[in-house]
Amino acid sequence: MDKRLAMDLQEMQQELIAIRHDIHANPELSMQEARTSKLVARKLKQYEFIVTEEVGTLESVPPGDRSIALRADMDTLKLVEESNVSYTSTVPEVMHAYGHDGHTAMLLDAAKYLSNHRNSFFGTVYFIFQPGEEKLEGAVAMMNDQLFERFPFDVIDGLHNSSGKPIGTFNIRFSPMMAASDRFLVTFQGTDGHGGAYSHLAIDVTVLQAQFILALQTIVSRNISPKNAAVISVGAIQGGSFNSLNVMPSEIRIGGITRSFTKLVRDIIERRIKELVHGFAQSFGCTVQIEYNRLGCSTC
Repeated sequence: MDKRLAMDLQEMQQELIAIRHDIHANPELSMQEARTSKLVARKLKQYEFIVTEEVGTLESVPPGDRSIALRADMDTLKLVEESNVSYTSTVPEVMHAYGHDGHTAMLLDAAKYLSNHRNSFFGTVYFIFQPGEEKLEGAVAMMNDQLFERFPFDVIDGLHNSSGKPIGTFNIRFSPMMAASDRFLVTFQGTDGHGGAYSHLAIDVTVLQAQFILALQTIVSRNISPKNAAVISVGAIQGGSFNSLNVMPSEIRIGGITRSFTKLVRDIIERRIKELVHGFAQSFGCTVQIEYNRLGCSTC
């Protein structure tokens, strides 16, 4: 690293840490980042930025015709913080467990550095502070608000912290690094019955769901090329009652997620899940409902 750059960053370190601690102590859920947004806007104005909602604009001196956007997320999740650090969350059951406090602080640090060195680059830099990343609503809302049209740039860069990597290292690759995430919710509806004396009169959705979940795992192993990566995981199963173990339930709900890196694989997974859903429902003689949501970019 350039010695002068290292010295400048060292001088800014205490402010960076203070910002991160402040945001960590005051976490805000998705699309509720009012305090964090105000902090970001206040700092950007202090650094002599043009501020428009969650975007700060900085032009070089002299100005140039190239442009780049740098992006960080601001929100957090419902989790109970059990650390004893001095800057622990002050909001019950909400904490910055995924590092978005650090992302926001780092981007503000970069904004301050570039503002102090406007002659070190040639063009325009847009600093984008995204709300609602965890619920996957923020990016869509910003795009619907004409983000790309109002702030046209040649390229956009972002990062995500990784606690398992050595401090001071970065991982970069020239292909997708973070997978697309989709969710599915399947409801099989059969007929209930007595699990002992009259099981033959029921349409047993418990057996159905077991076979369906096993079949899901054949999609990646048999429908996706070994050269591609994908994951299908079931995270929730709901049906029946522990208070009535002799009663076979009439309905079972199954929810899960998928991960994929290309549109082709994403399309195959969605198609095969729906085919399995309807195929099993028909073979067992029950009805079924499926909700399949492509999170983020629905056409990617």
